[in-house]
Amino acid sequence: MKVFFLIILSLFFINFISASGVISTTSGDVTGILKRGIILYEDIPYAEAPVGNLRWKAPRRIENKVEIYPKENNFCIQRPSSLGGVEGKDFFVGSEDCLYLDIFAPKKTNNKKLPVMFWIHGGGNTSGLKDLYDFSKVVSKHDVIIVRINYRLGPFGWFTHPAIQRFQNGEDKTSNFGTLDIVMALKWVKDNISKFGGAPDNVTIFGESAGGHNVFSLLVSSKAKGLFHKAISMSGYTTSISLEDAYKPKKTSSTSNYSSSSVVDKLNKKFNTSSDSVEDILQRERKMLLSISARDFFEIYSQRDTYDEIPLLTNDAIVIPKIGLKEALSNKEHLNIVPTIVGSNRDEVKLWLATARYFVDLDYSIIGSILQIPRVVLVNKESFEAFNFYRSMSWKIKGVDNPLLSMSTAGNENLYSYRYDWDDHRRLVVANFQSLIGAAHATEIPILTGNYDLVGGYPLSDLIYPPSFSKRYTSKNMMRFWTNFAKFGVPGSSTNSVEWKNYLSNDGSKNYLIIDKRKNLKMISESFTLDSLSDQLFSDQRLSQLEKCVVLLQMYTYVGNDLYDTAQSSMLQTCNREESENFIKENASFIEF
Repeated sequence: MKVFFLIILSLFFINFISASGVISTTSGDVTGILKRGIILYEDIPYAEAPVGNLRWKAPRRIENKVEIYPKENNFCIQRPSSLGGVEGKDFFVGSEDCLYLDIFAPKKTNNKKLPVMFWIHGGGNTSGLKDLYDFSKVVSKHDVIIVRINYRLGPFGWFTHPAIQRFQNGEDKTSNFGTLDIVMALKWVKDNISKFGGAPDNVTIFGESAGGHNVFSLLVSSKAKGLFHKAISMSGYTTSISLEDAYKPKKTSSTSNYSSSSVVDKLNKKFNTSSDSVEDILQRERKMLLSISARDFFEIYSQRDTYDEIPLLTNDAIVIPKIGLKEALSNKEHLNIVPTIVGSNRDEVKLWLATARYFVDLDYSIIGSILQIPRVVLVNKESFEAFNFYRSMSWKIKGVDNPLLSMSTAGNENLYSYRYDWDDHRRLVVANFQSLIGAAHATEIPILTGNYDLVGGYPLSDLIYPPSFSKRYTSKNMMRFWTNFAKFGVPGSSTNSVEWKNYLSNDGSKNYLIIDKRKNLKMISESFTLDSLSDQLFSDQRLSQLEKCVVLLQMYTYVGNDLYDTAQSSMLQTCNREESENFIKENASFIEF
């Protein structure tokens, strides 16, 4: 019996680690590992490590092949964050040496080259890592190859300062280093993916949140032209700013308390950098920026009064057109016209609202007191639902409808839209997750991947998503739609024959698919603008006048703003729509007027 057990255990172990054979790439030789019915190739470097003199420069191709092996600390420098998927007691985690990708390939393939899906993780371009996302089920069930990547984040990925850009040329003069990382990874895929059974002429880029934002950036970047053939933006956004605002924002900017210039000013004070001439100062600052340790730099970077990060995507006229991301989507001279899916979630902001004490409270009932587990209760359910509706709908307008209409104007006719509504969550004594979370930001990812352990960065597993036919049905259809699109350029039909139609009908109506359980999965036509949404807001009896003013500000500014920030505290305690709109125009830079 003991011998039999050892044989079975050995067979299992071999199946888990058995090598698929060595594949020679432009980076070096890589060996795949059999895992969950697929072959996983891990931590392949797609560019030289951006360290030393390569910090704040465009990524470089790997000239000399290196040894490739799985790495423990393979993700890019970021603040510890459960939402970002990494935790730690220090003020930063990760490494500058982080430009790696993984490849999920089916265990068995024929001679036909398979469609490639290229995943870009989210996290506000300031956090996140590739390893959070397990696409094993998608690959094993649907015969596609999926690539997932890391790219530089935060101030190492996007940084504008004359001490950097003034002394550099070509692509190195950009501020969008993280965007160029993604482009370099796509170039690596083009050169190497056929060796893994993938088709280099059939690549679909897809990403969620900041990943969706980066999909939009690739759609307008000349640097990415020809490197992908379809695109999916999930809960993305189109914010980009000028080089001037990135370096030293106006006082009215939402990032006025934090900029690249303020970081360097703090570094100058710490290291006593001074000189008589501007040129000498910049040269000294450049030397300091390129030689300073990541720890010392990030320590200063982390010392800020606001939660705001350094401005990210910039209109540098190198990677992103000078007219800006949002405007470039409507310009046929800039837009990479490929079949495109754009969508969002019904309750994008609900999970964030549910962490605000303005809306929720902790109730220590008798059971909670015994177990030391409080019950999460809504203080004002109507206000909570109203905030969520208007802010989530404004996200859809700015991140879905407007980009789709822009791309249509530029000549793209192969457009599809969706709204993710599935919310069959568990209801427990301590929390009603269906009410608190709903179809929140990032909650579609575990359903798409079939890996239910990840919910918005948290490993919540079946605690929130109990096993059910509803969950399996929604997951099956999402996988089917996404992989059909990657294969054929159209998402096709659901398992119960609901056809996903084009976004724009001949009569001008705007169509999008409701992704939900079987009885709710359907095509609908609905149209909102920020003006019409504002009209509805100020007639909504669920909100006080002040709450309406706050909601309006959040509708028109970047959707990630906190519930009440320093700008909002300046608002009148009594206000009306006209006063609110004037306040927005005077105090916010990221507006959609």
